[in-house]
Parts: sequence; structure tokens; C-alpha cells
Amino acid sequence: MNPPMTEPGTSDRRCLHERIAADLRDEIMSGDLAPGADLPSTMQLKARFDASNATVQKALQLLKDERLIIGRPGTAVTVRERRQRTMRPAAYMAPSAAGEPYRWLTEAAGHGRRARSRLLGVSEAAPPADVSAALGLPGNGTALLRRQVLLIDDEPVELVKCYYPLDIAQGTPIMERRRIRGGTPTLLAGLGFPPRLSVDKVSARVPTQEQYNALRLPTSLPVLRTLRVVYSDDERPVEAAVMVKAGHLYELQYEFTPE
Repeated sequence: MNPPMTEPGTSDRRCLHERIAADLRDEIMSGDLAPGADLPSTMQLKARFDASNATVQKALQLLKDERLIIGRPGTAVTVRERRQRTMRPAAYMAPSAAGEPYRWLTEAAGHGRRARSRLLGVSEAAPPADVSAALGLPGNGTALLRRQVLLIDDEPVELVKCYYPLDIAQGTPIMERRRIRGGTPTLLAGLGFPPRLSVDKVSARVPTQEQYNALRLPTSLPVLRTLRVVYSDDERPVEAAVMVKAGHLYELQYEFTPE
């Protein structure tokens, strides 16, 4: 393959092993190197990137740490199966049917995976500025915060912080430190606040210390941060969720119908 093009006068200041890992990572995530496929040999990578054996091995170790490739002594280095998961937010935004678990769990389980959530805490807290603005809180306002981590096959895949206006949450199971059957969308609908509109803002960011530890990230690769604001009748915001995923392992799929 040809080396990546750069604008005149610019240069990539990353270490060579980081640049090699970045190019291979892109080929893995785009499907050019398919699940189960062998990576080029060390000799081929040395020639392609004009790199030493030690530098190539350092690049491959990064990708192994990121759980993108597998390599064992005496065997070819291969791309891991199911190295990237596609999440479809629209599939779990609606309230669950009576007695059914949270839609995120059933969506993940539908792909043959074991999905569960672990509640980390429930407390009153001052939200980040963008969450506070979305909920229409005053400058020093607080909201009810529910923190949880979502896991697939015991691997943490998403750190979720959900904020609720106190006048909606008070006196309801949202305040209790326990999981809510069917998830909060079902509970909010039962309280008279059915979801009518959800607005997502997705950005890529360097992980915070909390995100790095909660998601067991191997490096400081960017995470996908989604701020989702859920509106009920009369365009009232009833929930603002901050959801963070490892950017190198997960992608979001949105589907739209032309008007």
C-alpha cells in the first residue's frame, strides 16, 4: 500500500511504532484486514514502513493490548474475530414491554452474547455544564445521577451516567440503588413521561481517568462520548445521559429515512 498523504509542510510527530499501529488499526477497523486474516509478515512490515524488527514488534504489541490482533510464538499474527461491535442506539431507546429487561440487554443478547449491567452508584450531583444546560438547570443546580457500566461477555463496553431532574426522580425507584426492571425509559413512561424525542451529540475525546479505568482501556486511544437528551411531552427534557465507549472497539450505526 502507498504511504498516507500529508499536506506540504506537515509531519507526523508520533513515534514510528505508533504510526505503524495506526495504519494497521485503520485497515482492521475498515475491514481491509478481515477477522481471522493474517497480518503481513514482520519482514513485509519492516519493508513497508522502513522500520526495524523491534519497532514493528512494538507496534504489534500495541494492537495486541487493544485486543485487535492475536499472536503466538511460531504462528502468524491474525486479526481477532468480532474485533469491533456495532451498536444501534435506535434499537434500545424505546421503553421495554412489561416484564422485559432493558432493551440494550436484549439487543446484545440477540447477537449470542451475555450482556449485563452493573450499577456503580446513585446520588444527587452537579452535572457537567452541557448536561446542566440540556436539562435547563440553574448554574448551581443538581440532578439525580445513576452511574453504571454495561458489559458484554464480562467485558466492559460502556460507561453510562444518567441524570434526571430532581422533581421527576424524587419519590420514585430512580432514587433507589438498584437496577430498574426494563430500564428507566419504561419507568419514565409509567410515571407519565414517555420518550418522544432523543437527540444525540457524539464526539471523540481522550479518556478521563475514570473512563480509562472503568473500561479497562489499554492505551489513551480516543473514546466515543455520546450526550443523549430524552424529551417527553411539551419538549420537556426528562433524562440526559453521557455514554462513553472505547473508540477502537465500537462503532455506532444510525439509520435515517429521507423526508
